Amino acid sequence: MLALYASGTLDPSSDQIAERAGLSPRSLFRYFDDIDDLVRVAVARHHDRVVPLAELDTTTSAPLADRVQRLVAQRLRLFDAIASVGTVARIRAPFQPLIAAELTTARGFWREQLRQLFAAELHALGNPTAAHLVATIDVLTSFESVQLMRDDQKLSTTAITASLVHSISTLLTA
Repeated sequence: MLALYASGTLDPSSDQIAERAGLSPRSLFRYFDDIDDLVRVAVARHHDRVVPLAELDTTTSAPLADRVQRLVAQRLRLFDAIASVGTVARIRAPFQPLIAAELTTARGFWREQLRQLFAAELHALGNPTAAHLVATIDVLTSFESVQLMRDDQKLSTTAITASLVHSISTLLTA
């Protein structure tokens, strides 16, 4: 299923999945209850593979410019790695509570990462300004925003990086 997602087949049939796995369609369902069960397992397996990419390789004591640059680089690497599975997860989340819960958890993790990474700058701003700023940076660095810049606006990784670094830096130093 993950290979089919990666090839651009975002809603593969059970016949396509079985064929790709080298199984008969009937054999496929000896391992999974239904397609939804298979999707949940595939998304969870993919999640386990990309979790290391969610870690930041910087500290809160690094210069602001470095932290912003590393945050943007980390998010772009992560979103590259989850590309098609990220899209499928967002399509299926309204219909599959487990996937919706996983997305909510991931989004909460990424927001908390922002709060910790920019704690000094946010503290200086005070609430509610800090909360608004976290919400704005969260949206800017979301999978959906990056996908929009890549797919709809046809921006290169370099252009996306420059845009995000400039925007986040401006917000944090304004």
